[in-house]
Amino acid sequence: MAEQPAGTGLPKSTGTRPPELKHNAIGFFDALVIGVNSTSPAYSLAAVIGPVVALVGIYAPGVVLASFVPMLLIASAFFYLNRVDQDCGTTFSWVTRAMGPWAGWLGGWAIMMTGVLVVGSLADVAVGFGLLTVGLDSWAENDLVRQLLTVLLIIGMTAICVIGTEASARVQNVLIVAQIVCLLIFAAVALYRVYAGTGSLDGIEPTFSWLDPFGAGGAALTGGLLLGVFMYWGWESAVNLTEEVKDSASAPGKAGIWSTIVLVVTYLSVGIAVVAYAGPAFLAENAAEEEFIFAVLANEAMGGWDWVVLLAVSTSALASTQTTIIPASRTALSMSRRGALPGPLARIHPRFRTPDVSTWGVAAVAIVWYLVVNAISENALFDSLTALSLLIAFYYALTGVACAVYYRHRLTESVRNFLLIGLGPLVGAGLLAWLLVESIGDMADPENSYSGVSWFGLGPPLVIGIVIVAVGVVVMIVQRIRGGPFWRERPSVAGPDAVTHGGHGHGGGGGGHGHGDSGHGHGGGGPKPPPASGTSGPSGTSGPSGKET
Repeated sequence: MAEQPAGTGLPKSTGTRPPELKHNAIGFFDALVIGVNSTSPAYSLAAVIGPVVALVGIYAPGVVLASFVPMLLIASAFFYLNRVDQDCGTTFSWVTRAMGPWAGWLGGWAIMMTGVLVVGSLADVAVGFGLLTVGLDSWAENDLVRQLLTVLLIIGMTAICVIGTEASARVQNVLIVAQIVCLLIFAAVALYRVYAGTGSLDGIEPTFSWLDPFGAGGAALTGGLLLGVFMYWGWESAVNLTEEVKDSASAPGKAGIWSTIVLVVTYLSVGIAVVAYAGPAFLAENAAEEEFIFAVLANEAMGGWDWVVLLAVSTSALASTQTTIIPASRTALSMSRRGALPGPLARIHPRFRTPDVSTWGVAAVAIVWYLVVNAISENALFDSLTALSLLIAFYYALTGVACAVYYRHRLTESVRNFLLIGLGPLVGAGLLAWLLVESIGDMADPENSYSGVSWFGLGPPLVIGIVIVAVGVVVMIVQRIRGGPFWRERPSVAGPDAVTHGGHGHGGGGGGHGHGDSGHGHGGGGPKPPPASGTSGPSGTSGPSGKET
């Protein structure tokens, strides 16, 4: 019996070209907005700023700036790998091209699982803060009502993703405006009251010394970076849309880079305002409140206008609920059409030209995970989010290494190639690998978890991470036993024109199936991040549950 061609999901005998994702559906700006919104900036700030200040005091803005460095370096890797392979599977396709199918499969699995773990929590935050914004505090405190609305919200946002990338982009454009405007209003009011001397807390005027990440010492910097790095997670959603973005060889990669730049400016502006208005003592004292610190500060700084900040956090989580589905579903599509996952996940809706089966599949598993873990305990949900740090650091670092490996024959052609394609991504990967090891060490101690209990002698977040990896290895082995052309692909290297001209295919199927030097694709149609736990501050408070709690 003849094997199906990779990427089609149809019998070879049909001779029918399957539906493709809708090319040129959105532009650079739309991709940029989706990349920024995927990080859930307002919620990320709300969840992380307190614990970071508890660790490093007034040097929190410096840690935020330092955390930006590995993100920018990895964004460079995404840019250059996307130039040669415009595949919606991103890390999965690129790592397969550079390092072979086993490493590529694990990278793809990590991306899919981050979406599954976090979508429910993001939607929960969007619902909770949305209810607080309109004064329905009793509804927000009712677990049954909040969880029901959360599930309905996930279904609604998933439907928008399926209806079309243009519809998703329009929703995201509205949400980013609401979010950024609200954040800037808060920052402006807070700083004005600091300089006017009318603040209600022990505020202090900011100085340039706050930008020194080493001001608080080495150990504190390590803990702060473990928190700060994951404030930026999610920007690569812009690149997962590569097959649907105009000028797919360069625009998605540029959108990813500019997403990180927009984020660092936003984080620094609001972070400085928060530290200046509240003062490090107040923030350290209330670090355990996590995202609700913003609710307290909004009331202190803006009085009856505190709903502005609550709305910012709600729209932030709402936007990220939708955009977090994108990388997970498109990675599943890419893996399926290459034969690395079951064929039905490669289906593309004939009318909307979006990956409907993989999108609804991600949403369904995310809903089940959210409800089951919530039933165990709220702390168990927070622990599952903390486990995200392992997956995020892994696939970001893997992408950085893949970039240098794939372009290894081109690195000595110019200083630019050496720095931006080789050294930069490797340094970014090294920093993230270091953070990954630090995270594992922290998570091994049960006392650093939200549950505070021991699972098999380890902290629950580490156990959850190990189980996710183990399940992935089992699924990978099963897929390997089933066979298929994907498992016969071999690593390749960039050809002489890769840096200058990039790839020539539009994503479709998988990055060339082992012919990476040409850049051709042959296929058919492809709060968030929890900082690592255990980063306890002076007061003994642990790090936030994650972007999406």
